[in-house]
Amino acid sequence: MDVAQNKRIALVTGANQGIGFEVARALVREGFAVLVGARDPDRGQEAAARIGPGAVAIRIDVTDLGTIDTAAARVKSEFGRLDVLVQNAAIASAGAMPRSGEALARAGRPGVIPMEALRAVWETNVFGVVAVYQAMLPLLRATPGARVINVSSGAGSLTLNSDPTSPLRPLFDAGYAASKTALNGITLAMAIELEGEGIGVHAVSPGYTRTQLTGFAGTESPEEGAAEVVRLALAAPGGPTGTFSHATLGVLPW
Repeated sequence: MDVAQNKRIALVTGANQGIGFEVARALVREGFAVLVGARDPDRGQEAAARIGPGAVAIRIDVTDLGTIDTAAARVKSEFGRLDVLVQNAAIASAGAMPRSGEALARAGRPGVIPMEALRAVWETNVFGVVAVYQAMLPLLRATPGARVINVSSGAGSLTLNSDPTSPLRPLFDAGYAASKTALNGITLAMAIELEGEGIGVHAVSPGYTRTQLTGFAGTESPEEGAAEVVRLALAAPGGPTGTFSHATLGVLPW
């Protein structure tokens, strides 16, 4: 397509709002052609129109293998390459978002969280990430200097949460927080798999960002939450892989 001529190609899942939208918008400004991934095609089209030239809506539901395979086939046929895969799509709970992080953690305690709710969170935040990665891997492998950036959370850090003095500790639950721990493990496994192929793989914590996922509470704007993803997407090839980082805090402990 003309929009992608001589441009790097990025796919951002969950890009119709929040951090994903800001990542997509920033990368378009940096000269990328960005595939704005969304479960709802209408919302994806609306987001791409708001971003402007360089943004292309693509339907992808990370819990639906059919839409993932269709998206991968479209990327291959229309663009022929994938330079950056940003795995941003995530949910905090299977139902309505609790009013606070504390309420979310209480609902997600391992002794009380309904199994169907636990599976729903992990299906999006963990298994969906692997499914998209597997579908897009041939395109990444065919693109020199490609990279994968998984949007994680400091809430998933075992090191931080095992510290009795950490303010994060009371919020660690079996749903959202533990799913981000698992995502960190998956990220490291991806990095090890690809470290000999020149493809960087990274986990990023956006921080406590004001998005729908947090009930629009938080200390950082979506633009600030997107900053570290954008930095890694723009970084020169050949740097460290298997990293976990935050825009202002730097390297985070796993």
